[in-house]
Amino acid sequence: GVEKTPKGKVVGIIRDDAAILAALKDAGIDASYAAKRSAAQVTLVFAGKKVTQNVYGADLERERYLRERLLFKQGSWDKMTDPRALILSEGVVKTLKVEIGDRILVQLKTITGQNNVGEFVLAGVSQDMGLFSAMLAYSHRAYLNELLNIGTTDYQLFGILVPDLAKAETTSVKLQGALKKNAPIFELTAKDLAAAASGGMMDSRYQKLLKQAKNETWQGAKYRVFTINDMISQIEELVKVLNMVSTGILAVLFIIIMVGISNTFRMIMYERIKEIGTMRAIGTQRSEVRALFLYEAGFLAIAGTVAGWIFAGLVMGVLSLFNFGTDTFFALLMRNGHLSFAMQALPTLLNFLLVLILTLLAAFLPARKASRLEPAAALRTSK
Repeated sequence: GVEKTPKGKVVGIIRDDAAILAALKDAGIDASYAAKRSAAQVTLVFAGKKVTQNVYGADLERERYLRERLLFKQGSWDKMTDPRALILSEGVVKTLKVEIGDRILVQLKTITGQNNVGEFVLAGVSQDMGLFSAMLAYSHRAYLNELLNIGTTDYQLFGILVPDLAKAETTSVKLQGALKKNAPIFELTAKDLAAAASGGMMDSRYQKLLKQAKNETWQGAKYRVFTINDMISQIEELVKVLNMVSTGILAVLFIIIMVGISNTFRMIMYERIKEIGTMRAIGTQRSEVRALFLYEAGFLAIAGTVAGWIFAGLVMGVLSLFNFGTDTFFALLMRNGHLSFAMQALPTLLNFLLVLILTLLAAFLPARKASRLEPAAALRTSK
């Protein structure tokens, strides 16, 4: 939910969620797990040390999913009775050198931009998630609202857990359509959506929705609907860049390998030049000589690929035995601290065909040259 002050400042707040609840019902969306949260970027100060941190104000007593999934290194949910209780990740706690029960000064801005200060009490330490540690700080929503200067029952983000991530986009479309009937919403044009799909990190759908709020004028609350895909679009763009770079490196490697294969088959041709001359002299056709070289290259590609699969399987099996722990950023990519690998049939087959085709292309010129040797000239050639 977004409001705009008379001075034109955009503030995120939901004071009345009746329209949202009605839209969920009309769209037939299961909201058995819904989170109502406030959020703020704050500066935590303790013993002269400072850390910038995102803090989410949540209903810590009722958010069942959060209580089930958030793993504590120190402390427990029983220690969250203090209204100023704060849960920080292990990495931030180490940086601040703070302990359970310590009071931490917090500096932040209210939703209208005024500076404010408060005091948290460290009640729990969650497992560190590296890059995402700045997103893993939780407090009671009522106290964070007080610091943000909004009502106790107000909040800023209404989140719904979709059991199947693949249905996140279709669910958001249904919700947006239903919400549109009950309240004003931000919508992107087809042109904006196309630009977001092909744009960079700062031109994502989420960024375009933020820009709309800055450029438009309205009265009361207006809503924007987005998914986790929109929130992590910048990470997706970074992954795309990394994939492009890795693809370029792979292309260079393939060129080097093809040159190596081509030179190898040229040497093979010179080593077998008298054999080729003899075969041609007894009636072997040029196409048959060329085919012999290509068959050999094809069998080598197949054997090399199979050997690579076997070796990769052994390496993956060994790596999966090691427990790398769950207190690092890479824990997001692992299963209970262990690496897990999924072999996908179609990409594996396509990679195999690519290797086979490139090998045959590299061997084609030497094979063609071998097939064009004149029998008499080949038989006269000495090594």
